[in-house]
This record gives sequence, structure tokens and C-alpha cells, in this order.
Amino acid sequence: MSRILLVALCLVLAGCGGGYKGAPRNLDNACALAAERPKYMRAMQKTERRWGVPVHVQMAMIHQESKFDGRARTPHRYALGIIPMGRQSSAYGYSQALDGTWEDYQRATGKRRAKRTDIGDATDFMGWYMTQTKNRLGIPLTDTRNQYLAYHEGQTGYARGTHNSKGWLLAVADRVDARADTYERQLKSCRRW
Repeated sequence: MSRILLVALCLVLAGCGGGYKGAPRNLDNACALAAERPKYMRAMQKTERRWGVPVHVQMAMIHQESKFDGRARTPHRYALGIIPMGRQSSAYGYSQALDGTWEDYQRATGKRRAKRTDIGDATDFMGWYMTQTKNRLGIPLTDTRNQYLAYHEGQTGYARGTHNSKGWLLAVADRVDARADTYERQLKSCRRW
């Protein structure tokens, strides 16, 4: 009897996964990513139409923020190297949006049920945020490097120039910009996406 219950429990727990697929296999090839996850491409195209943020810019930002893992979270912090003290921040999901910024997005767009684990909601959030950045700071939606810096530091931090003293962050922004260029070239050569 207990063996049957154990098997039943395992089947129930296995079914609770909700179809979560994890990150796509090939994150370095935009065409392969588009073929594996057409839903991602549709979401990014919709965001491009609504907010004007090019697909390749969105892809590079999501790659940097979550590696296309909808359940991505920041690492835990530890006291004395062993005592867990919570996560480094509330960043979560594809876009790694912070709790407060996500709530601002939900209020501003009326999307109260939006989830950071939903690719369509996450790309829409990024489009909304980057449009706010363009309006507030004058950074074009095609300027991946500076859009990323403002995304990482927040618009106020970027305006204060906090990124300028962080060599590591400037190097990351350069890599995000280079990845966007690569994705753009790759997407032009895709047969269909």
C-alpha cells in the first residue's frame, strides 16, 4: 500500500511542473533560439510593435539578465559565509525586474495580473521601462549599451552617473551591446522567425 502511495505522490509532484521548460538550449544563436521558442519571438515582436524596442535589443538584455530563464533569481547573501540572509535583491524572472519597479509597471499599464515569469509580460515590461528611459534620459531605444546601463542602475542612478565608477558594469554593458549586434546580424539571416 505504501509503495502505491509513494508512486502516486511522485506522479502528482511531477505533474505540478506546469510545463516549465527551462532556458532554451542555444543562447548564442538567435535563429536557433527563435526556432526553439517561437513564443519568445512573438512576444518580442509584439513589444517591438508596441514600444519600439528592437527584438535584438530585447534578446541581448534578457540574455544578460536571466539567460532566458523565467524563474531566474539573484543569488543568496550569506553572513559569515554560511548563514543565509535572503537574496541580493527582489529581481526575478526573465527581465529581472525588482518588486517595486514591477508594481509601477503594473499600475502604469493596468496589467495587474502580469507575471515576471511570463515572457510576454516580461518583454512588455522591458519595452515600457526602456521607453520611460528614452523619455526621461533621452537614450534611444536602439542604444543597447546605455539602455542596459540605465536598466541596471535605474534611471536615477544612471542620471547621477553611478555606472561610471563601475568598470565591471561598463564591461558587461559592452558585452550586452556586442551580443545585440550579433543577434541583429543573425536574425537577418534566419529563414523564418
